[in-house]
Amino acid sequence: QVQLVESGGGLVQPGGSLRLSCAASGSISSISAMGWYRQAPGKQRELVAAITSGGRTNYADSVKGRFTVSRDGAKNTVYLQMNSLKPEDTAVYYCYADGRSSTWGPSRRYWGQGTQVTVSS
Repeated sequence: QVQLVESGGGLVQPGGSLRLSCAASGSISSISAMGWYRQAPGKQRELVAAITSGGRTNYADSVKGRFTVSRDGAKNTVYLQMNSLKPEDTAVYYCYADGRSSTWGPSRRYWGQGTQVTVSS
């Protein structure tokens, strides 16, 4: 059983910072990438940031320069450091991991439960 557990969401004022964490555990192996999507009310889900097992990163244009994605491969954990937060960043943030539930099984995308980030004064 593969689980991705997110933490770190909450309420923050504009200009503030939050750090999200997502730990993958259970029967998962050969993780090729982890990252974060977000979905705000009335908006389409969008990729926020992603990082491959080799350390290559991608960011949405709207968060470049403000957010940093990182990972700890030994812990199967991905982080999202969010600085200079704006009200537009308010959304449910979902982490994901691309990996296998068994060593020689197929690769698939696993999802976290989501964590609410609210940026408001």
